Parts: sequence; C-alpha cells; structure tokens
Amino acid sequence: MILMLNKNVSQKNENHTNGNGSQKVQKIEIDRNVKKFLFVSWESLSGDVAWHLTKEGHEVKVFIERKEDADVYDGILEKIDKWENFIDWADVIVFDDTGFGEKADELRAKGKLVVGGSKYTDKLEDDREYGQNEMNRVGMSVLPHWDFNSFDMALEFIKTNPGRYVFKPSGTIASEQKGILFLGQDEDGKDLIQILEQNKEIWAKKIKRFQLQKMAVGVEVAVGAFFNGKDFILPININFEHKKLFPGDLGPYTGEMGTLIFWSKPNTLFNNTLLKMKEDLVKSGYVGYVDINCIANAKGIFPLEFTCRFGYPIISIQMEGILSNLGETLYKMAKGEDFEIKTKKGFQLGVVVAVPPFPFDDPKEAFIYRDLSILFKKPNYEGVHLGDIKFLNDIWTIAGDSGYVLVVTGSGNTVEEARRQTYARVRNIMIQNMFYRTDIGLKWNSDSDKLHTEGYLYGG
Repeated sequence: MILMLNKNVSQKNENHTNGNGSQKVQKIEIDRNVKKFLFVSWESLSGDVAWHLTKEGHEVKVFIERKEDADVYDGILEKIDKWENFIDWADVIVFDDTGFGEKADELRAKGKLVVGGSKYTDKLEDDREYGQNEMNRVGMSVLPHWDFNSFDMALEFIKTNPGRYVFKPSGTIASEQKGILFLGQDEDGKDLIQILEQNKEIWAKKIKRFQLQKMAVGVEVAVGAFFNGKDFILPININFEHKKLFPGDLGPYTGEMGTLIFWSKPNTLFNNTLLKMKEDLVKSGYVGYVDINCIANAKGIFPLEFTCRFGYPIISIQMEGILSNLGETLYKMAKGEDFEIKTKKGFQLGVVVAVPPFPFDDPKEAFIYRDLSILFKKPNYEGVHLGDIKFLNDIWTIAGDSGYVLVVTGSGNTVEEARRQTYARVRNIMIQNMFYRTDIGLKWNSDSDKLHTEGYLYGG
C-alpha cells in the first residue's frame, strides 16, 4: 500500500505490509517544503494526526506526559521526554487538548506558530457554566440552566419547579467526570429526584458544582470549523456524535463511539452559533478547531457545549474527508493565512473499535490485552486510524491501558455508501473481544428531515 505523501516529496514512501499487519516504512528524501511539527499531549490522543503528517513527508516529534501511555506509538512516531527542548526546532507546535492555553498564549506572544489552546478557549470548554454564559452574552439561544453547589438545594428546586432537566457537573472538571450526566425522562422530574437523593452523598465527594439544564428534545447536531486566529476556514463541518457505548444509545457515556460528518458552506446552524464567537476567538488569539454541540428543534437552535481542540475520533474522520495536504493546512492556519480546505463531497463516517476495559479504567483487564496483535484478513489498511497501538516487531499491536484501539472510517456520496465502506473495513479487522457500535449514521434520514424542515442546513 502506498501512503499519502506531500506532493513535493522527491521520493515515494512505500508502506510494506502482509496479512498479519506487518509494516515497514522506508526512509524518504524530503525537500524544503517539509515542516517540523511538535505535538504536546497530556495523554495519547493525537497520534493519528501526527502519523498522517509523517506519511505526508513532514518531520514530527511527540511528547506524552501520561506514564501509562509510555508504549503507545512505539515503532510509529518519534517520542521525546522534554518538549520544551524542541520549541526552537519546531515550525509548528500542536497542543492537542485543553489545559495548555496559558503556555500556548505565551508561545504565540513570542512569535511561535501554535495550533490549539488559549486561556480563553480552555475555560470555554472546561467550565460549562462559563461557556454557557459566553454563549448567552454573544446572543445564542441558551437553554435555561441553574447552577448549584448543594444537592439538597437542587432537590428542593426540582420539587418546586417540576420538569425535565439534564444533570451535568459544572465548573472546571476532569475529563472523566464529563460523562456523569443524567437526562431526565419524567415530565415532573421524579426520576432525577430519585437519582439525586440516592447518590447525593457519593457525588458530593466528587462533584463540587453542577448544573441543572432545562431538557430540550430534538436533533443533537454539532457545527465546527478550523480557525486561523482571524477567521474561520471554510468549509465548515456538520457532525452527529454517538456518545453512548451500545447501539441504540444505551449504556454508559464514552468520549465518543462514532460520528457521521459532512462539509458545508456556512448555514443557519453556523451563523446562529459558532459565527457569533468570531470576535472573541480573535481577541484570544486562538488557532485550531472549535466546535459547538447543539440541540435543534422547531423552537430554535440551542447550543450545549464547546470543544476547543481536535475532537476524538472526529479528527480522524475529518482526515478521511480532507483532500488538502494536512501539514500544509495546519502550517498555513497557524500563520493566519486565508484559504479554503479541499474536501470530499458527500459524507464521512467513523467507528471506534475497542477492547476491554474501555470505557473504564482497570489495569488488570488492560494487562490482558496489552501487546495483543491486531490482524487483518486482507492487507487493506485504508481508513484504519491509530488509537492506542504500537508496532511491535513490525506488527500492529495494542498498547497503553485504555482499550481504545482503532478508528475506522469510510466515505460515500450517501450515508448508506459511507456506512457500507466503513463497516466493510471494520470486518476486515481481527482483534480478540473487539467491540464497536453497529448503528453509526442510521438516524440520518430522520435527523436530516427535521433539520431541513427547519432550514438549519441552508444558508441564512
């Protein structure tokens, strides 16, 4: 299989494989158009992006702080122990998560090209209460919400104001706590009352602030775009996430189990949400991807939360649809250049392939799966993206302790075509006890009907 390369690379880089997943990559000759990228991570998140850049011919070094991820990307990427020593080496520094905003601001002030992170955008995502207040300030239609630091006060509020509410941790919270959500189903709030009364003592030890948000029923849809520090880069991205573990939206919340996306010109959804943040993003100096998840129904578009970084697995799915050289795209974006990204027409779809203990932490269970081989029935690796893996003796192998193994993507002129290609690629993979959702994209027909009826996907 020949991997995608920078069109200016003078020699092709061939990826030699066999049916067992063995992979060897020969060295290539590179020219002055190759850029140097330094990835800085708390945990193993953006290795797939970094790997893609190496296949385009760019130079990449990665720093991962989390010790449990020490073997992730072995044999794939060049890893370093102290990223600060390579600041001057890098043409572009990429921060792939929140929590780096202050450092990103400092480096930009010194003239470095940085993708990801600003103190302002970190707060937009990590502090739900602050993010909602900012949405309201710039004129978005925010759902009514109330913030509490006492479970007893919240219980009294629901009893006095019966209704359907969503319970969410608030303030600056750890990423693993963002899944502690409860969506009320009873119109009088009795189910939420029971949940809070039963768990208030346990949750009070873990959650100091939380939010009750008025429940809105509709299509859950997100709108995102890359931002160059001055303006949004077109096209925008419309995406539909699937956050729960099992098909049919059952089970616990995960980071994400799969997503359906398509690229679009600015539309009503974008104009009424993300576009309103342009001035404040410019002030903050932010460069990178920004996304707002929403509920859309006949009453309006109601934004829920920000993502101010690459999303996972959506960045891998976006790479399935981006035709432009990704390294050049990130470099021009960091420089503040005005350009458009070339993308595929139609739809792209991605599915997370995992093994235990995902989505939970269990070192004993993770130990069982670490170093297990990832096998392929046929030597076809198109649409297969890195999760927590390594190349051990040139074999694709599970690494780390998360169980988040691969993201598999596909494209099509229709959602059904994208589904067929994606799931055909999934069925080519053999991993002991692997699991994945089988219903990514199935709600498109009903969701699109509703969004088109309200005119949210058209310009306006």
